[in-house]
Amino acid sequence: MDALRNTWILTKARVRLASRNRLFVFFSLLMPMIFLFGFVFFMARGRSTWIAYSLGNVLTLTVMGSFWGLSVQLVTFREQGILRRFRLAPVGAGPMLASSILANYILILPPVAVQVLTCRWFFHMRTWGNLWQALLLITIGSATFAAFGLIVASVTNTMQETQLINQLIWLGFLFLSGATVPVAAFPLWLQRVSLFLPATYLATGLQSAMTQFSTVGEIAMDALALAIGCATAFEISRQLFRWEPETKVPGRAKLWVLTAMIPFVVLGVCENVTGAQLARIRQNFDRLSSHTVNMKMIPQQGGNP
Repeated sequence: MDALRNTWILTKARVRLASRNRLFVFFSLLMPMIFLFGFVFFMARGRSTWIAYSLGNVLTLTVMGSFWGLSVQLVTFREQGILRRFRLAPVGAGPMLASSILANYILILPPVAVQVLTCRWFFHMRTWGNLWQALLLITIGSATFAAFGLIVASVTNTMQETQLINQLIWLGFLFLSGATVPVAAFPLWLQRVSLFLPATYLATGLQSAMTQFSTVGEIAMDALALAIGCATAFEISRQLFRWEPETKVPGRAKLWVLTAMIPFVVLGVCENVTGAQLARIRQNFDRLSSHTVNMKMIPQQGGNP
């Protein structure tokens, strides 16, 4: 009970601190909206199904932002001696890390709601998508990428080192997951590589949920993959957590970041063997493309005598 109470107290404190930060407001609320308008105008072009698909992309980017934000925040707290004060409370590593994940989840819900409402009311998206499936993926995905960020914060010694590792991992998540360029548009070998990334299961899951192309079983598999990754990453970050900036970690400890990817390596191998995930991705993309062709043909058919 003490651990739960400490986690909730820390969560409220983290939410208050973040809400007062102007940079947080910009990157969590305004930046995703800039991406949303860009995707809708350049990719969707007024097509309702593609608007829903674009919304899935932007929701993915919003959730994945947990990875970058929490790692930088935790390292900043350690360098400024703020973590040392929390330790004197005393607060264990578990509640400290859990409060980071929970506060992050609470803070991304308003931007997510704004993005969905914008697409529904401003861009005239015809349906709400499957919001329950999307919420499940957002909840688990937020915790998963936050936990990955906490691992990076635990194994890096300086802010410069944190940002370097963040950038390398983030670029892979950004461009190979389907969150920016559809996975179905990749060469076959790159499609197979994307199956080893946790971001792929979040992106394709949210795209399917918002376009209503998904089944319960497919979303359940995406959610399960992310949940296993979350549990693994959280335990690793808890074991490696450091309160003091003077406490350095050896270089071999950075291999723990790769250890957290083991569940997705196993999943990627299985999916490459069965081909089920790639078949689903291609099928959904073909449905999007065929919907676009059908919409273009409607005016021509209507004009025939």
